[in-house]
Amino acid sequence: MKTDLTDTTSSKINKALVLGRRAIGTPAVGMVLTLVIVTDEENAYDALKAANEASREHPSRTLVVIKRVSRSPRDRAKARLDAEVRLGADASTGETVVLRLYGEVVDHAQSVVLPLLLPDAPVVVWWPVNSPTDPANDPLGALAQRRVTDTYAAEQPIQELTARADAYTPGDTDLSWTRITPWRSMLAAALDQVACEVTSAEVEGEEFNPSVELLAMWLADRLKIPVRRSTSAGPGLTSVRMETSLGPIVLDRPDAALATLSIHGQPDRGVALKRRETAELIAEELRRLDPDDTYASALRFGLERLDEEAATTAPVTVPAEEAPEAEAPAPAAKAAKKAPAKKAAAK
Repeated sequence: MKTDLTDTTSSKINKALVLGRRAIGTPAVGMVLTLVIVTDEENAYDALKAANEASREHPSRTLVVIKRVSRSPRDRAKARLDAEVRLGADASTGETVVLRLYGEVVDHAQSVVLPLLLPDAPVVVWWPVNSPTDPANDPLGALAQRRVTDTYAAEQPIQELTARADAYTPGDTDLSWTRITPWRSMLAAALDQVACEVTSAEVEGEEFNPSVELLAMWLADRLKIPVRRSTSAGPGLTSVRMETSLGPIVLDRPDAALATLSIHGQPDRGVALKRRETAELIAEELRRLDPDDTYASALRFGLERLDEEAATTAPVTVPAEEAPEAEAPAPAAKAAKKAPAKKAAAK
């Protein structure tokens, strides 16, 4: 069931939600949270599709906030709110309200969203793209217990990690961190199988992928070891190699689906390590709404410290053109070498 409301208000949207629930015969509200998606028109469809799939596990009221850009000064001065209310089969297991903001109301989105939040239920705000530098101090982010961003969608993903570390507030999280959950679980399980000391590690993945940096910082932070990063063709993370006192431990995934775990002294084994869709990542983040201390510790470890520790342990190689030439043998040595040959010839 869909209801379109043009030039409306939050109170009219709430009334449409109540009437819609009665019309489809489900007046009771069984939703566990409010998910606020802040996006643009281009990415709204994909974000809403992922949220609807995640709502099968976490029934929620989904509010999609789309800030429309007004072209003329007259349109920018006029505030308008359009809404699309979806219930029943059109909203999966919850309720969906698509909010399109025009004019001055774009700068006051929190005043539109606040009356639509479920009472006594947690609030999660998700920015699929164009996330604020400081999510906790954003007007919409301030309403939430959990704030989800994605540095992979940023213009400069690696630099964005530094900004996230500087502005981190308990409750912040990143889908680039969520993507490496299976990797972290597999590596931790591998280390549980052997009693050894890890001396160094190397993380390999595609260039400008923040998940590579986050996994490297997590390893360096938890194991207190130097971690190098190397570049591959991808997709995503492709390999992690840990040097231990008993031999290397390697987790290699060249095809983005099946990985091979190699532990020294044990047979290689195949493990499922498929790249997950956005819906699975969002569903994982909605399972826990408390602060992620492990993410905070890895993020605060810092890219600069990671680079410094990797540089201090990197092997020093001298280019061939700079290598010192071998000294020419002394004339006496040349004569000594030739003497036996002459003696043999004389015989």
